[in-house]
Amino acid sequence: MSAKDDLIILGIETSCDDTAAAVVRGNGEILSQVVSSQVKIAFISLYYVKADLLAKYGGVAPKMAEEAHSLAIDPVVQEALHKANLTERDLSAVAVTIGPGLSLCLRVGVQKARKIAGQFNLPIVGVHHMEAHALVARQWLTMTRMQNDFLDLFNNIHIGQKDTSGHNLLVLAHNLGQYTQLGTTIDDAIGEAFDKTAKWLGLDMRRSGGPAVEKLALEGDAESVKFSTPMKQHKDCNFSYAGLKTQVRLAIESKNINVGKYSNITVFPVPIFVLLMTTLGAKWAFQRVAVLHLEERCERAIEWALKIEPSIKHLVVSGGVASNKYVRARLDRAVKNNSLQLVCPPPSLCTDNGVMVAWTGIEHFCVGRFDPPPPADDPEDFMYDLRPRWPLGEEFAEGRSEARSLRKARMHPSLTSIIQASMQQQSP
Repeated sequence: MSAKDDLIILGIETSCDDTAAAVVRGNGEILSQVVSSQVKIAFISLYYVKADLLAKYGGVAPKMAEEAHSLAIDPVVQEALHKANLTERDLSAVAVTIGPGLSLCLRVGVQKARKIAGQFNLPIVGVHHMEAHALVARQWLTMTRMQNDFLDLFNNIHIGQKDTSGHNLLVLAHNLGQYTQLGTTIDDAIGEAFDKTAKWLGLDMRRSGGPAVEKLALEGDAESVKFSTPMKQHKDCNFSYAGLKTQVRLAIESKNINVGKYSNITVFPVPIFVLLMTTLGAKWAFQRVAVLHLEERCERAIEWALKIEPSIKHLVVSGGVASNKYVRARLDRAVKNNSLQLVCPPPSLCTDNGVMVAWTGIEHFCVGRFDPPPPADDPEDFMYDLRPRWPLGEEFAEGRSEARSLRKARMHPSLTSIIQASMQQQSP
């Protein structure tokens, strides 16, 4: 057994609406994995707390999400340790998401991680949420014994969606912590479009909008409603779903549609049946156009990436978007056209989870990228290192969008630039 195999790291994730923790061994073995929806507190299942937030707001309300995290964080972490049959004294380090995400939510996880690390004299690793989504594919490949693929998973393209429904990202992964950003979100991400569309239609939002839309779209006819594909005139790899979201909203309002009212009906009156069939068509047309936009951007990203790194072999798809079977099927076709292989982690590792944070912590810990144990108690006025707007990589010159709705205010330097600067300081 190598020194890396001996590592045991606790990962904590609170960047959005899921409170998650996991304990992972250095060889990739998942000792435990807990998400807030699995833990009951004060006889109230946090699954329904999250479901109520999604249903009411059609997305995430930061202050409400922070309160849910504060309620969940202690029992979630304790359950993760209990399932692993370990205590804090058995850990090698603690890894925690520090960005990007919602500041109020990130703070809950960081405070908990620092408290554990301080009390038990453990190193702490700050993790980039989007990098964690990408690297969890390496953990999965390690455990499925695909060692050659594991070794080759850098110098490949990664598309990820952050599960705040707020961000899509296309990057070329060169090495751990070294990424080139090929495309990003300039307004709304695909997850935001799915969530809002599901809310407008009155669909079941307890599992978020993506699964609700995918389920309903299976019955629809894409030809019954026409939506235009976003940003056809922009020949870059950036994403925009605000316009498509507006098209869907106008289509729904024009028909006065609310499928939720009829969700328990098995035999529909003729007028409602006709309305429902129109809705199904709208949903299928929406999903088709939303994924077509994703597919077009990925195909261009593959073209650009092959120019930069001709040796690339994989397109890694992770985050909530990777759970959609239609997305996987369309992107699989795109990569095969370019003689690449599609890599998607299992659905349990696509949504926000503690495993991806723990594994990313392991990877960085092994190359010496971690902070020393913090003090046992932080002062009340302590300024936590939170990075709500934190790019993963440096922007590819050809990828700069002409559509300037991309917000850059108060953006933290990219993970790649920080690591590069640190490496330069360490070199003689």
